[in-house]
Amino acid sequence: MSNTIIGVVGTTPLPPTLDEMLEAFDEVEQVMRVTKKYKLASWEFHPKKTRIKVLDFEIGGDEVVVIAGPCSVESEAQTLETARAVKAAGAKALRGGAYKPRTSPYEFRGLGQKGLEILATAREETGLAIITEVMTPADVEQVYKYTDIFQIGARNCQNYYLLEEVGKTGKPVMLKRGMSMLIEEWLLAAEYVLAQGNPNVIFCERGIRTFETQTRNTFDIAAVPVAQKLSHLPIFVDPSHAAGKRPFVASLAMAGVAAGADGLIIEVHPNPDHALSDGQQSLNFEEFADLMPRLAKIAEAVDRTVVAGELAPV
Repeated sequence: MSNTIIGVVGTTPLPPTLDEMLEAFDEVEQVMRVTKKYKLASWEFHPKKTRIKVLDFEIGGDEVVVIAGPCSVESEAQTLETARAVKAAGAKALRGGAYKPRTSPYEFRGLGQKGLEILATAREETGLAIITEVMTPADVEQVYKYTDIFQIGARNCQNYYLLEEVGKTGKPVMLKRGMSMLIEEWLLAAEYVLAQGNPNVIFCERGIRTFETQTRNTFDIAAVPVAQKLSHLPIFVDPSHAAGKRPFVASLAMAGVAAGADGLIIEVHPNPDHALSDGQQSLNFEEFADLMPRLAKIAEAVDRTVVAGELAPV
């Protein structure tokens, strides 16, 4: 005989308490108060690991899903060339920013609507799913029409109005960890999406800001097993933003797989030295194609799989 668990969230009513009200039903065997602030993200509310279906693949299953592509959509030629290369190497989705939050207002901030249209063209040609960043609640409806996964960047991870808006769409949401964010705060940010009835949240560890300057951020590898212990939601790692420097990206990607991450999101560009954004942390096609089979070997050691494809053209 199986048991059904029903989670109830909301403000606590006046007497009689919710516990007393529910216990009055004969069908209720036990009422247990979940004391964690992040209720919907916790194992108590959802005792099975979340699996998220995106086009023809699944996030949160046995396969370590690899997402790859440029930091920014710069042109149709650049995006399509990259999409073909990362698909050939084994990637399941294409990343690319149409709207980019930049530290300086004078840096390249994306192509906007044109960038979204280019991403849609790349999906139509290659079959890759699309993940792209949404920056404001006002942009959610527009980005929804083009993306398969919303990305919430580190700078917006506590923009609660934005989290609620993407939560209302029902589409998968990748929630990057803020640069100074506690893991509990990260879980509570996910709660804003989940509370809107959207169960499709993916965590992404992308490094946190510390005193160290040899890398762009400090990769908190412990965040992977800690998040998995606390929550049923899948977790990715972003070795590109964690490293900030191309020579370190592969090592951090392999570390993420070894730690048990459900996926990776990696920046790849046809000519990183001439990229309009984040070229210093982007792999070229050959480097990405060389990395994929190495990831597959590590995944096998931790009872997971990575599907590596062919060597991409140089």
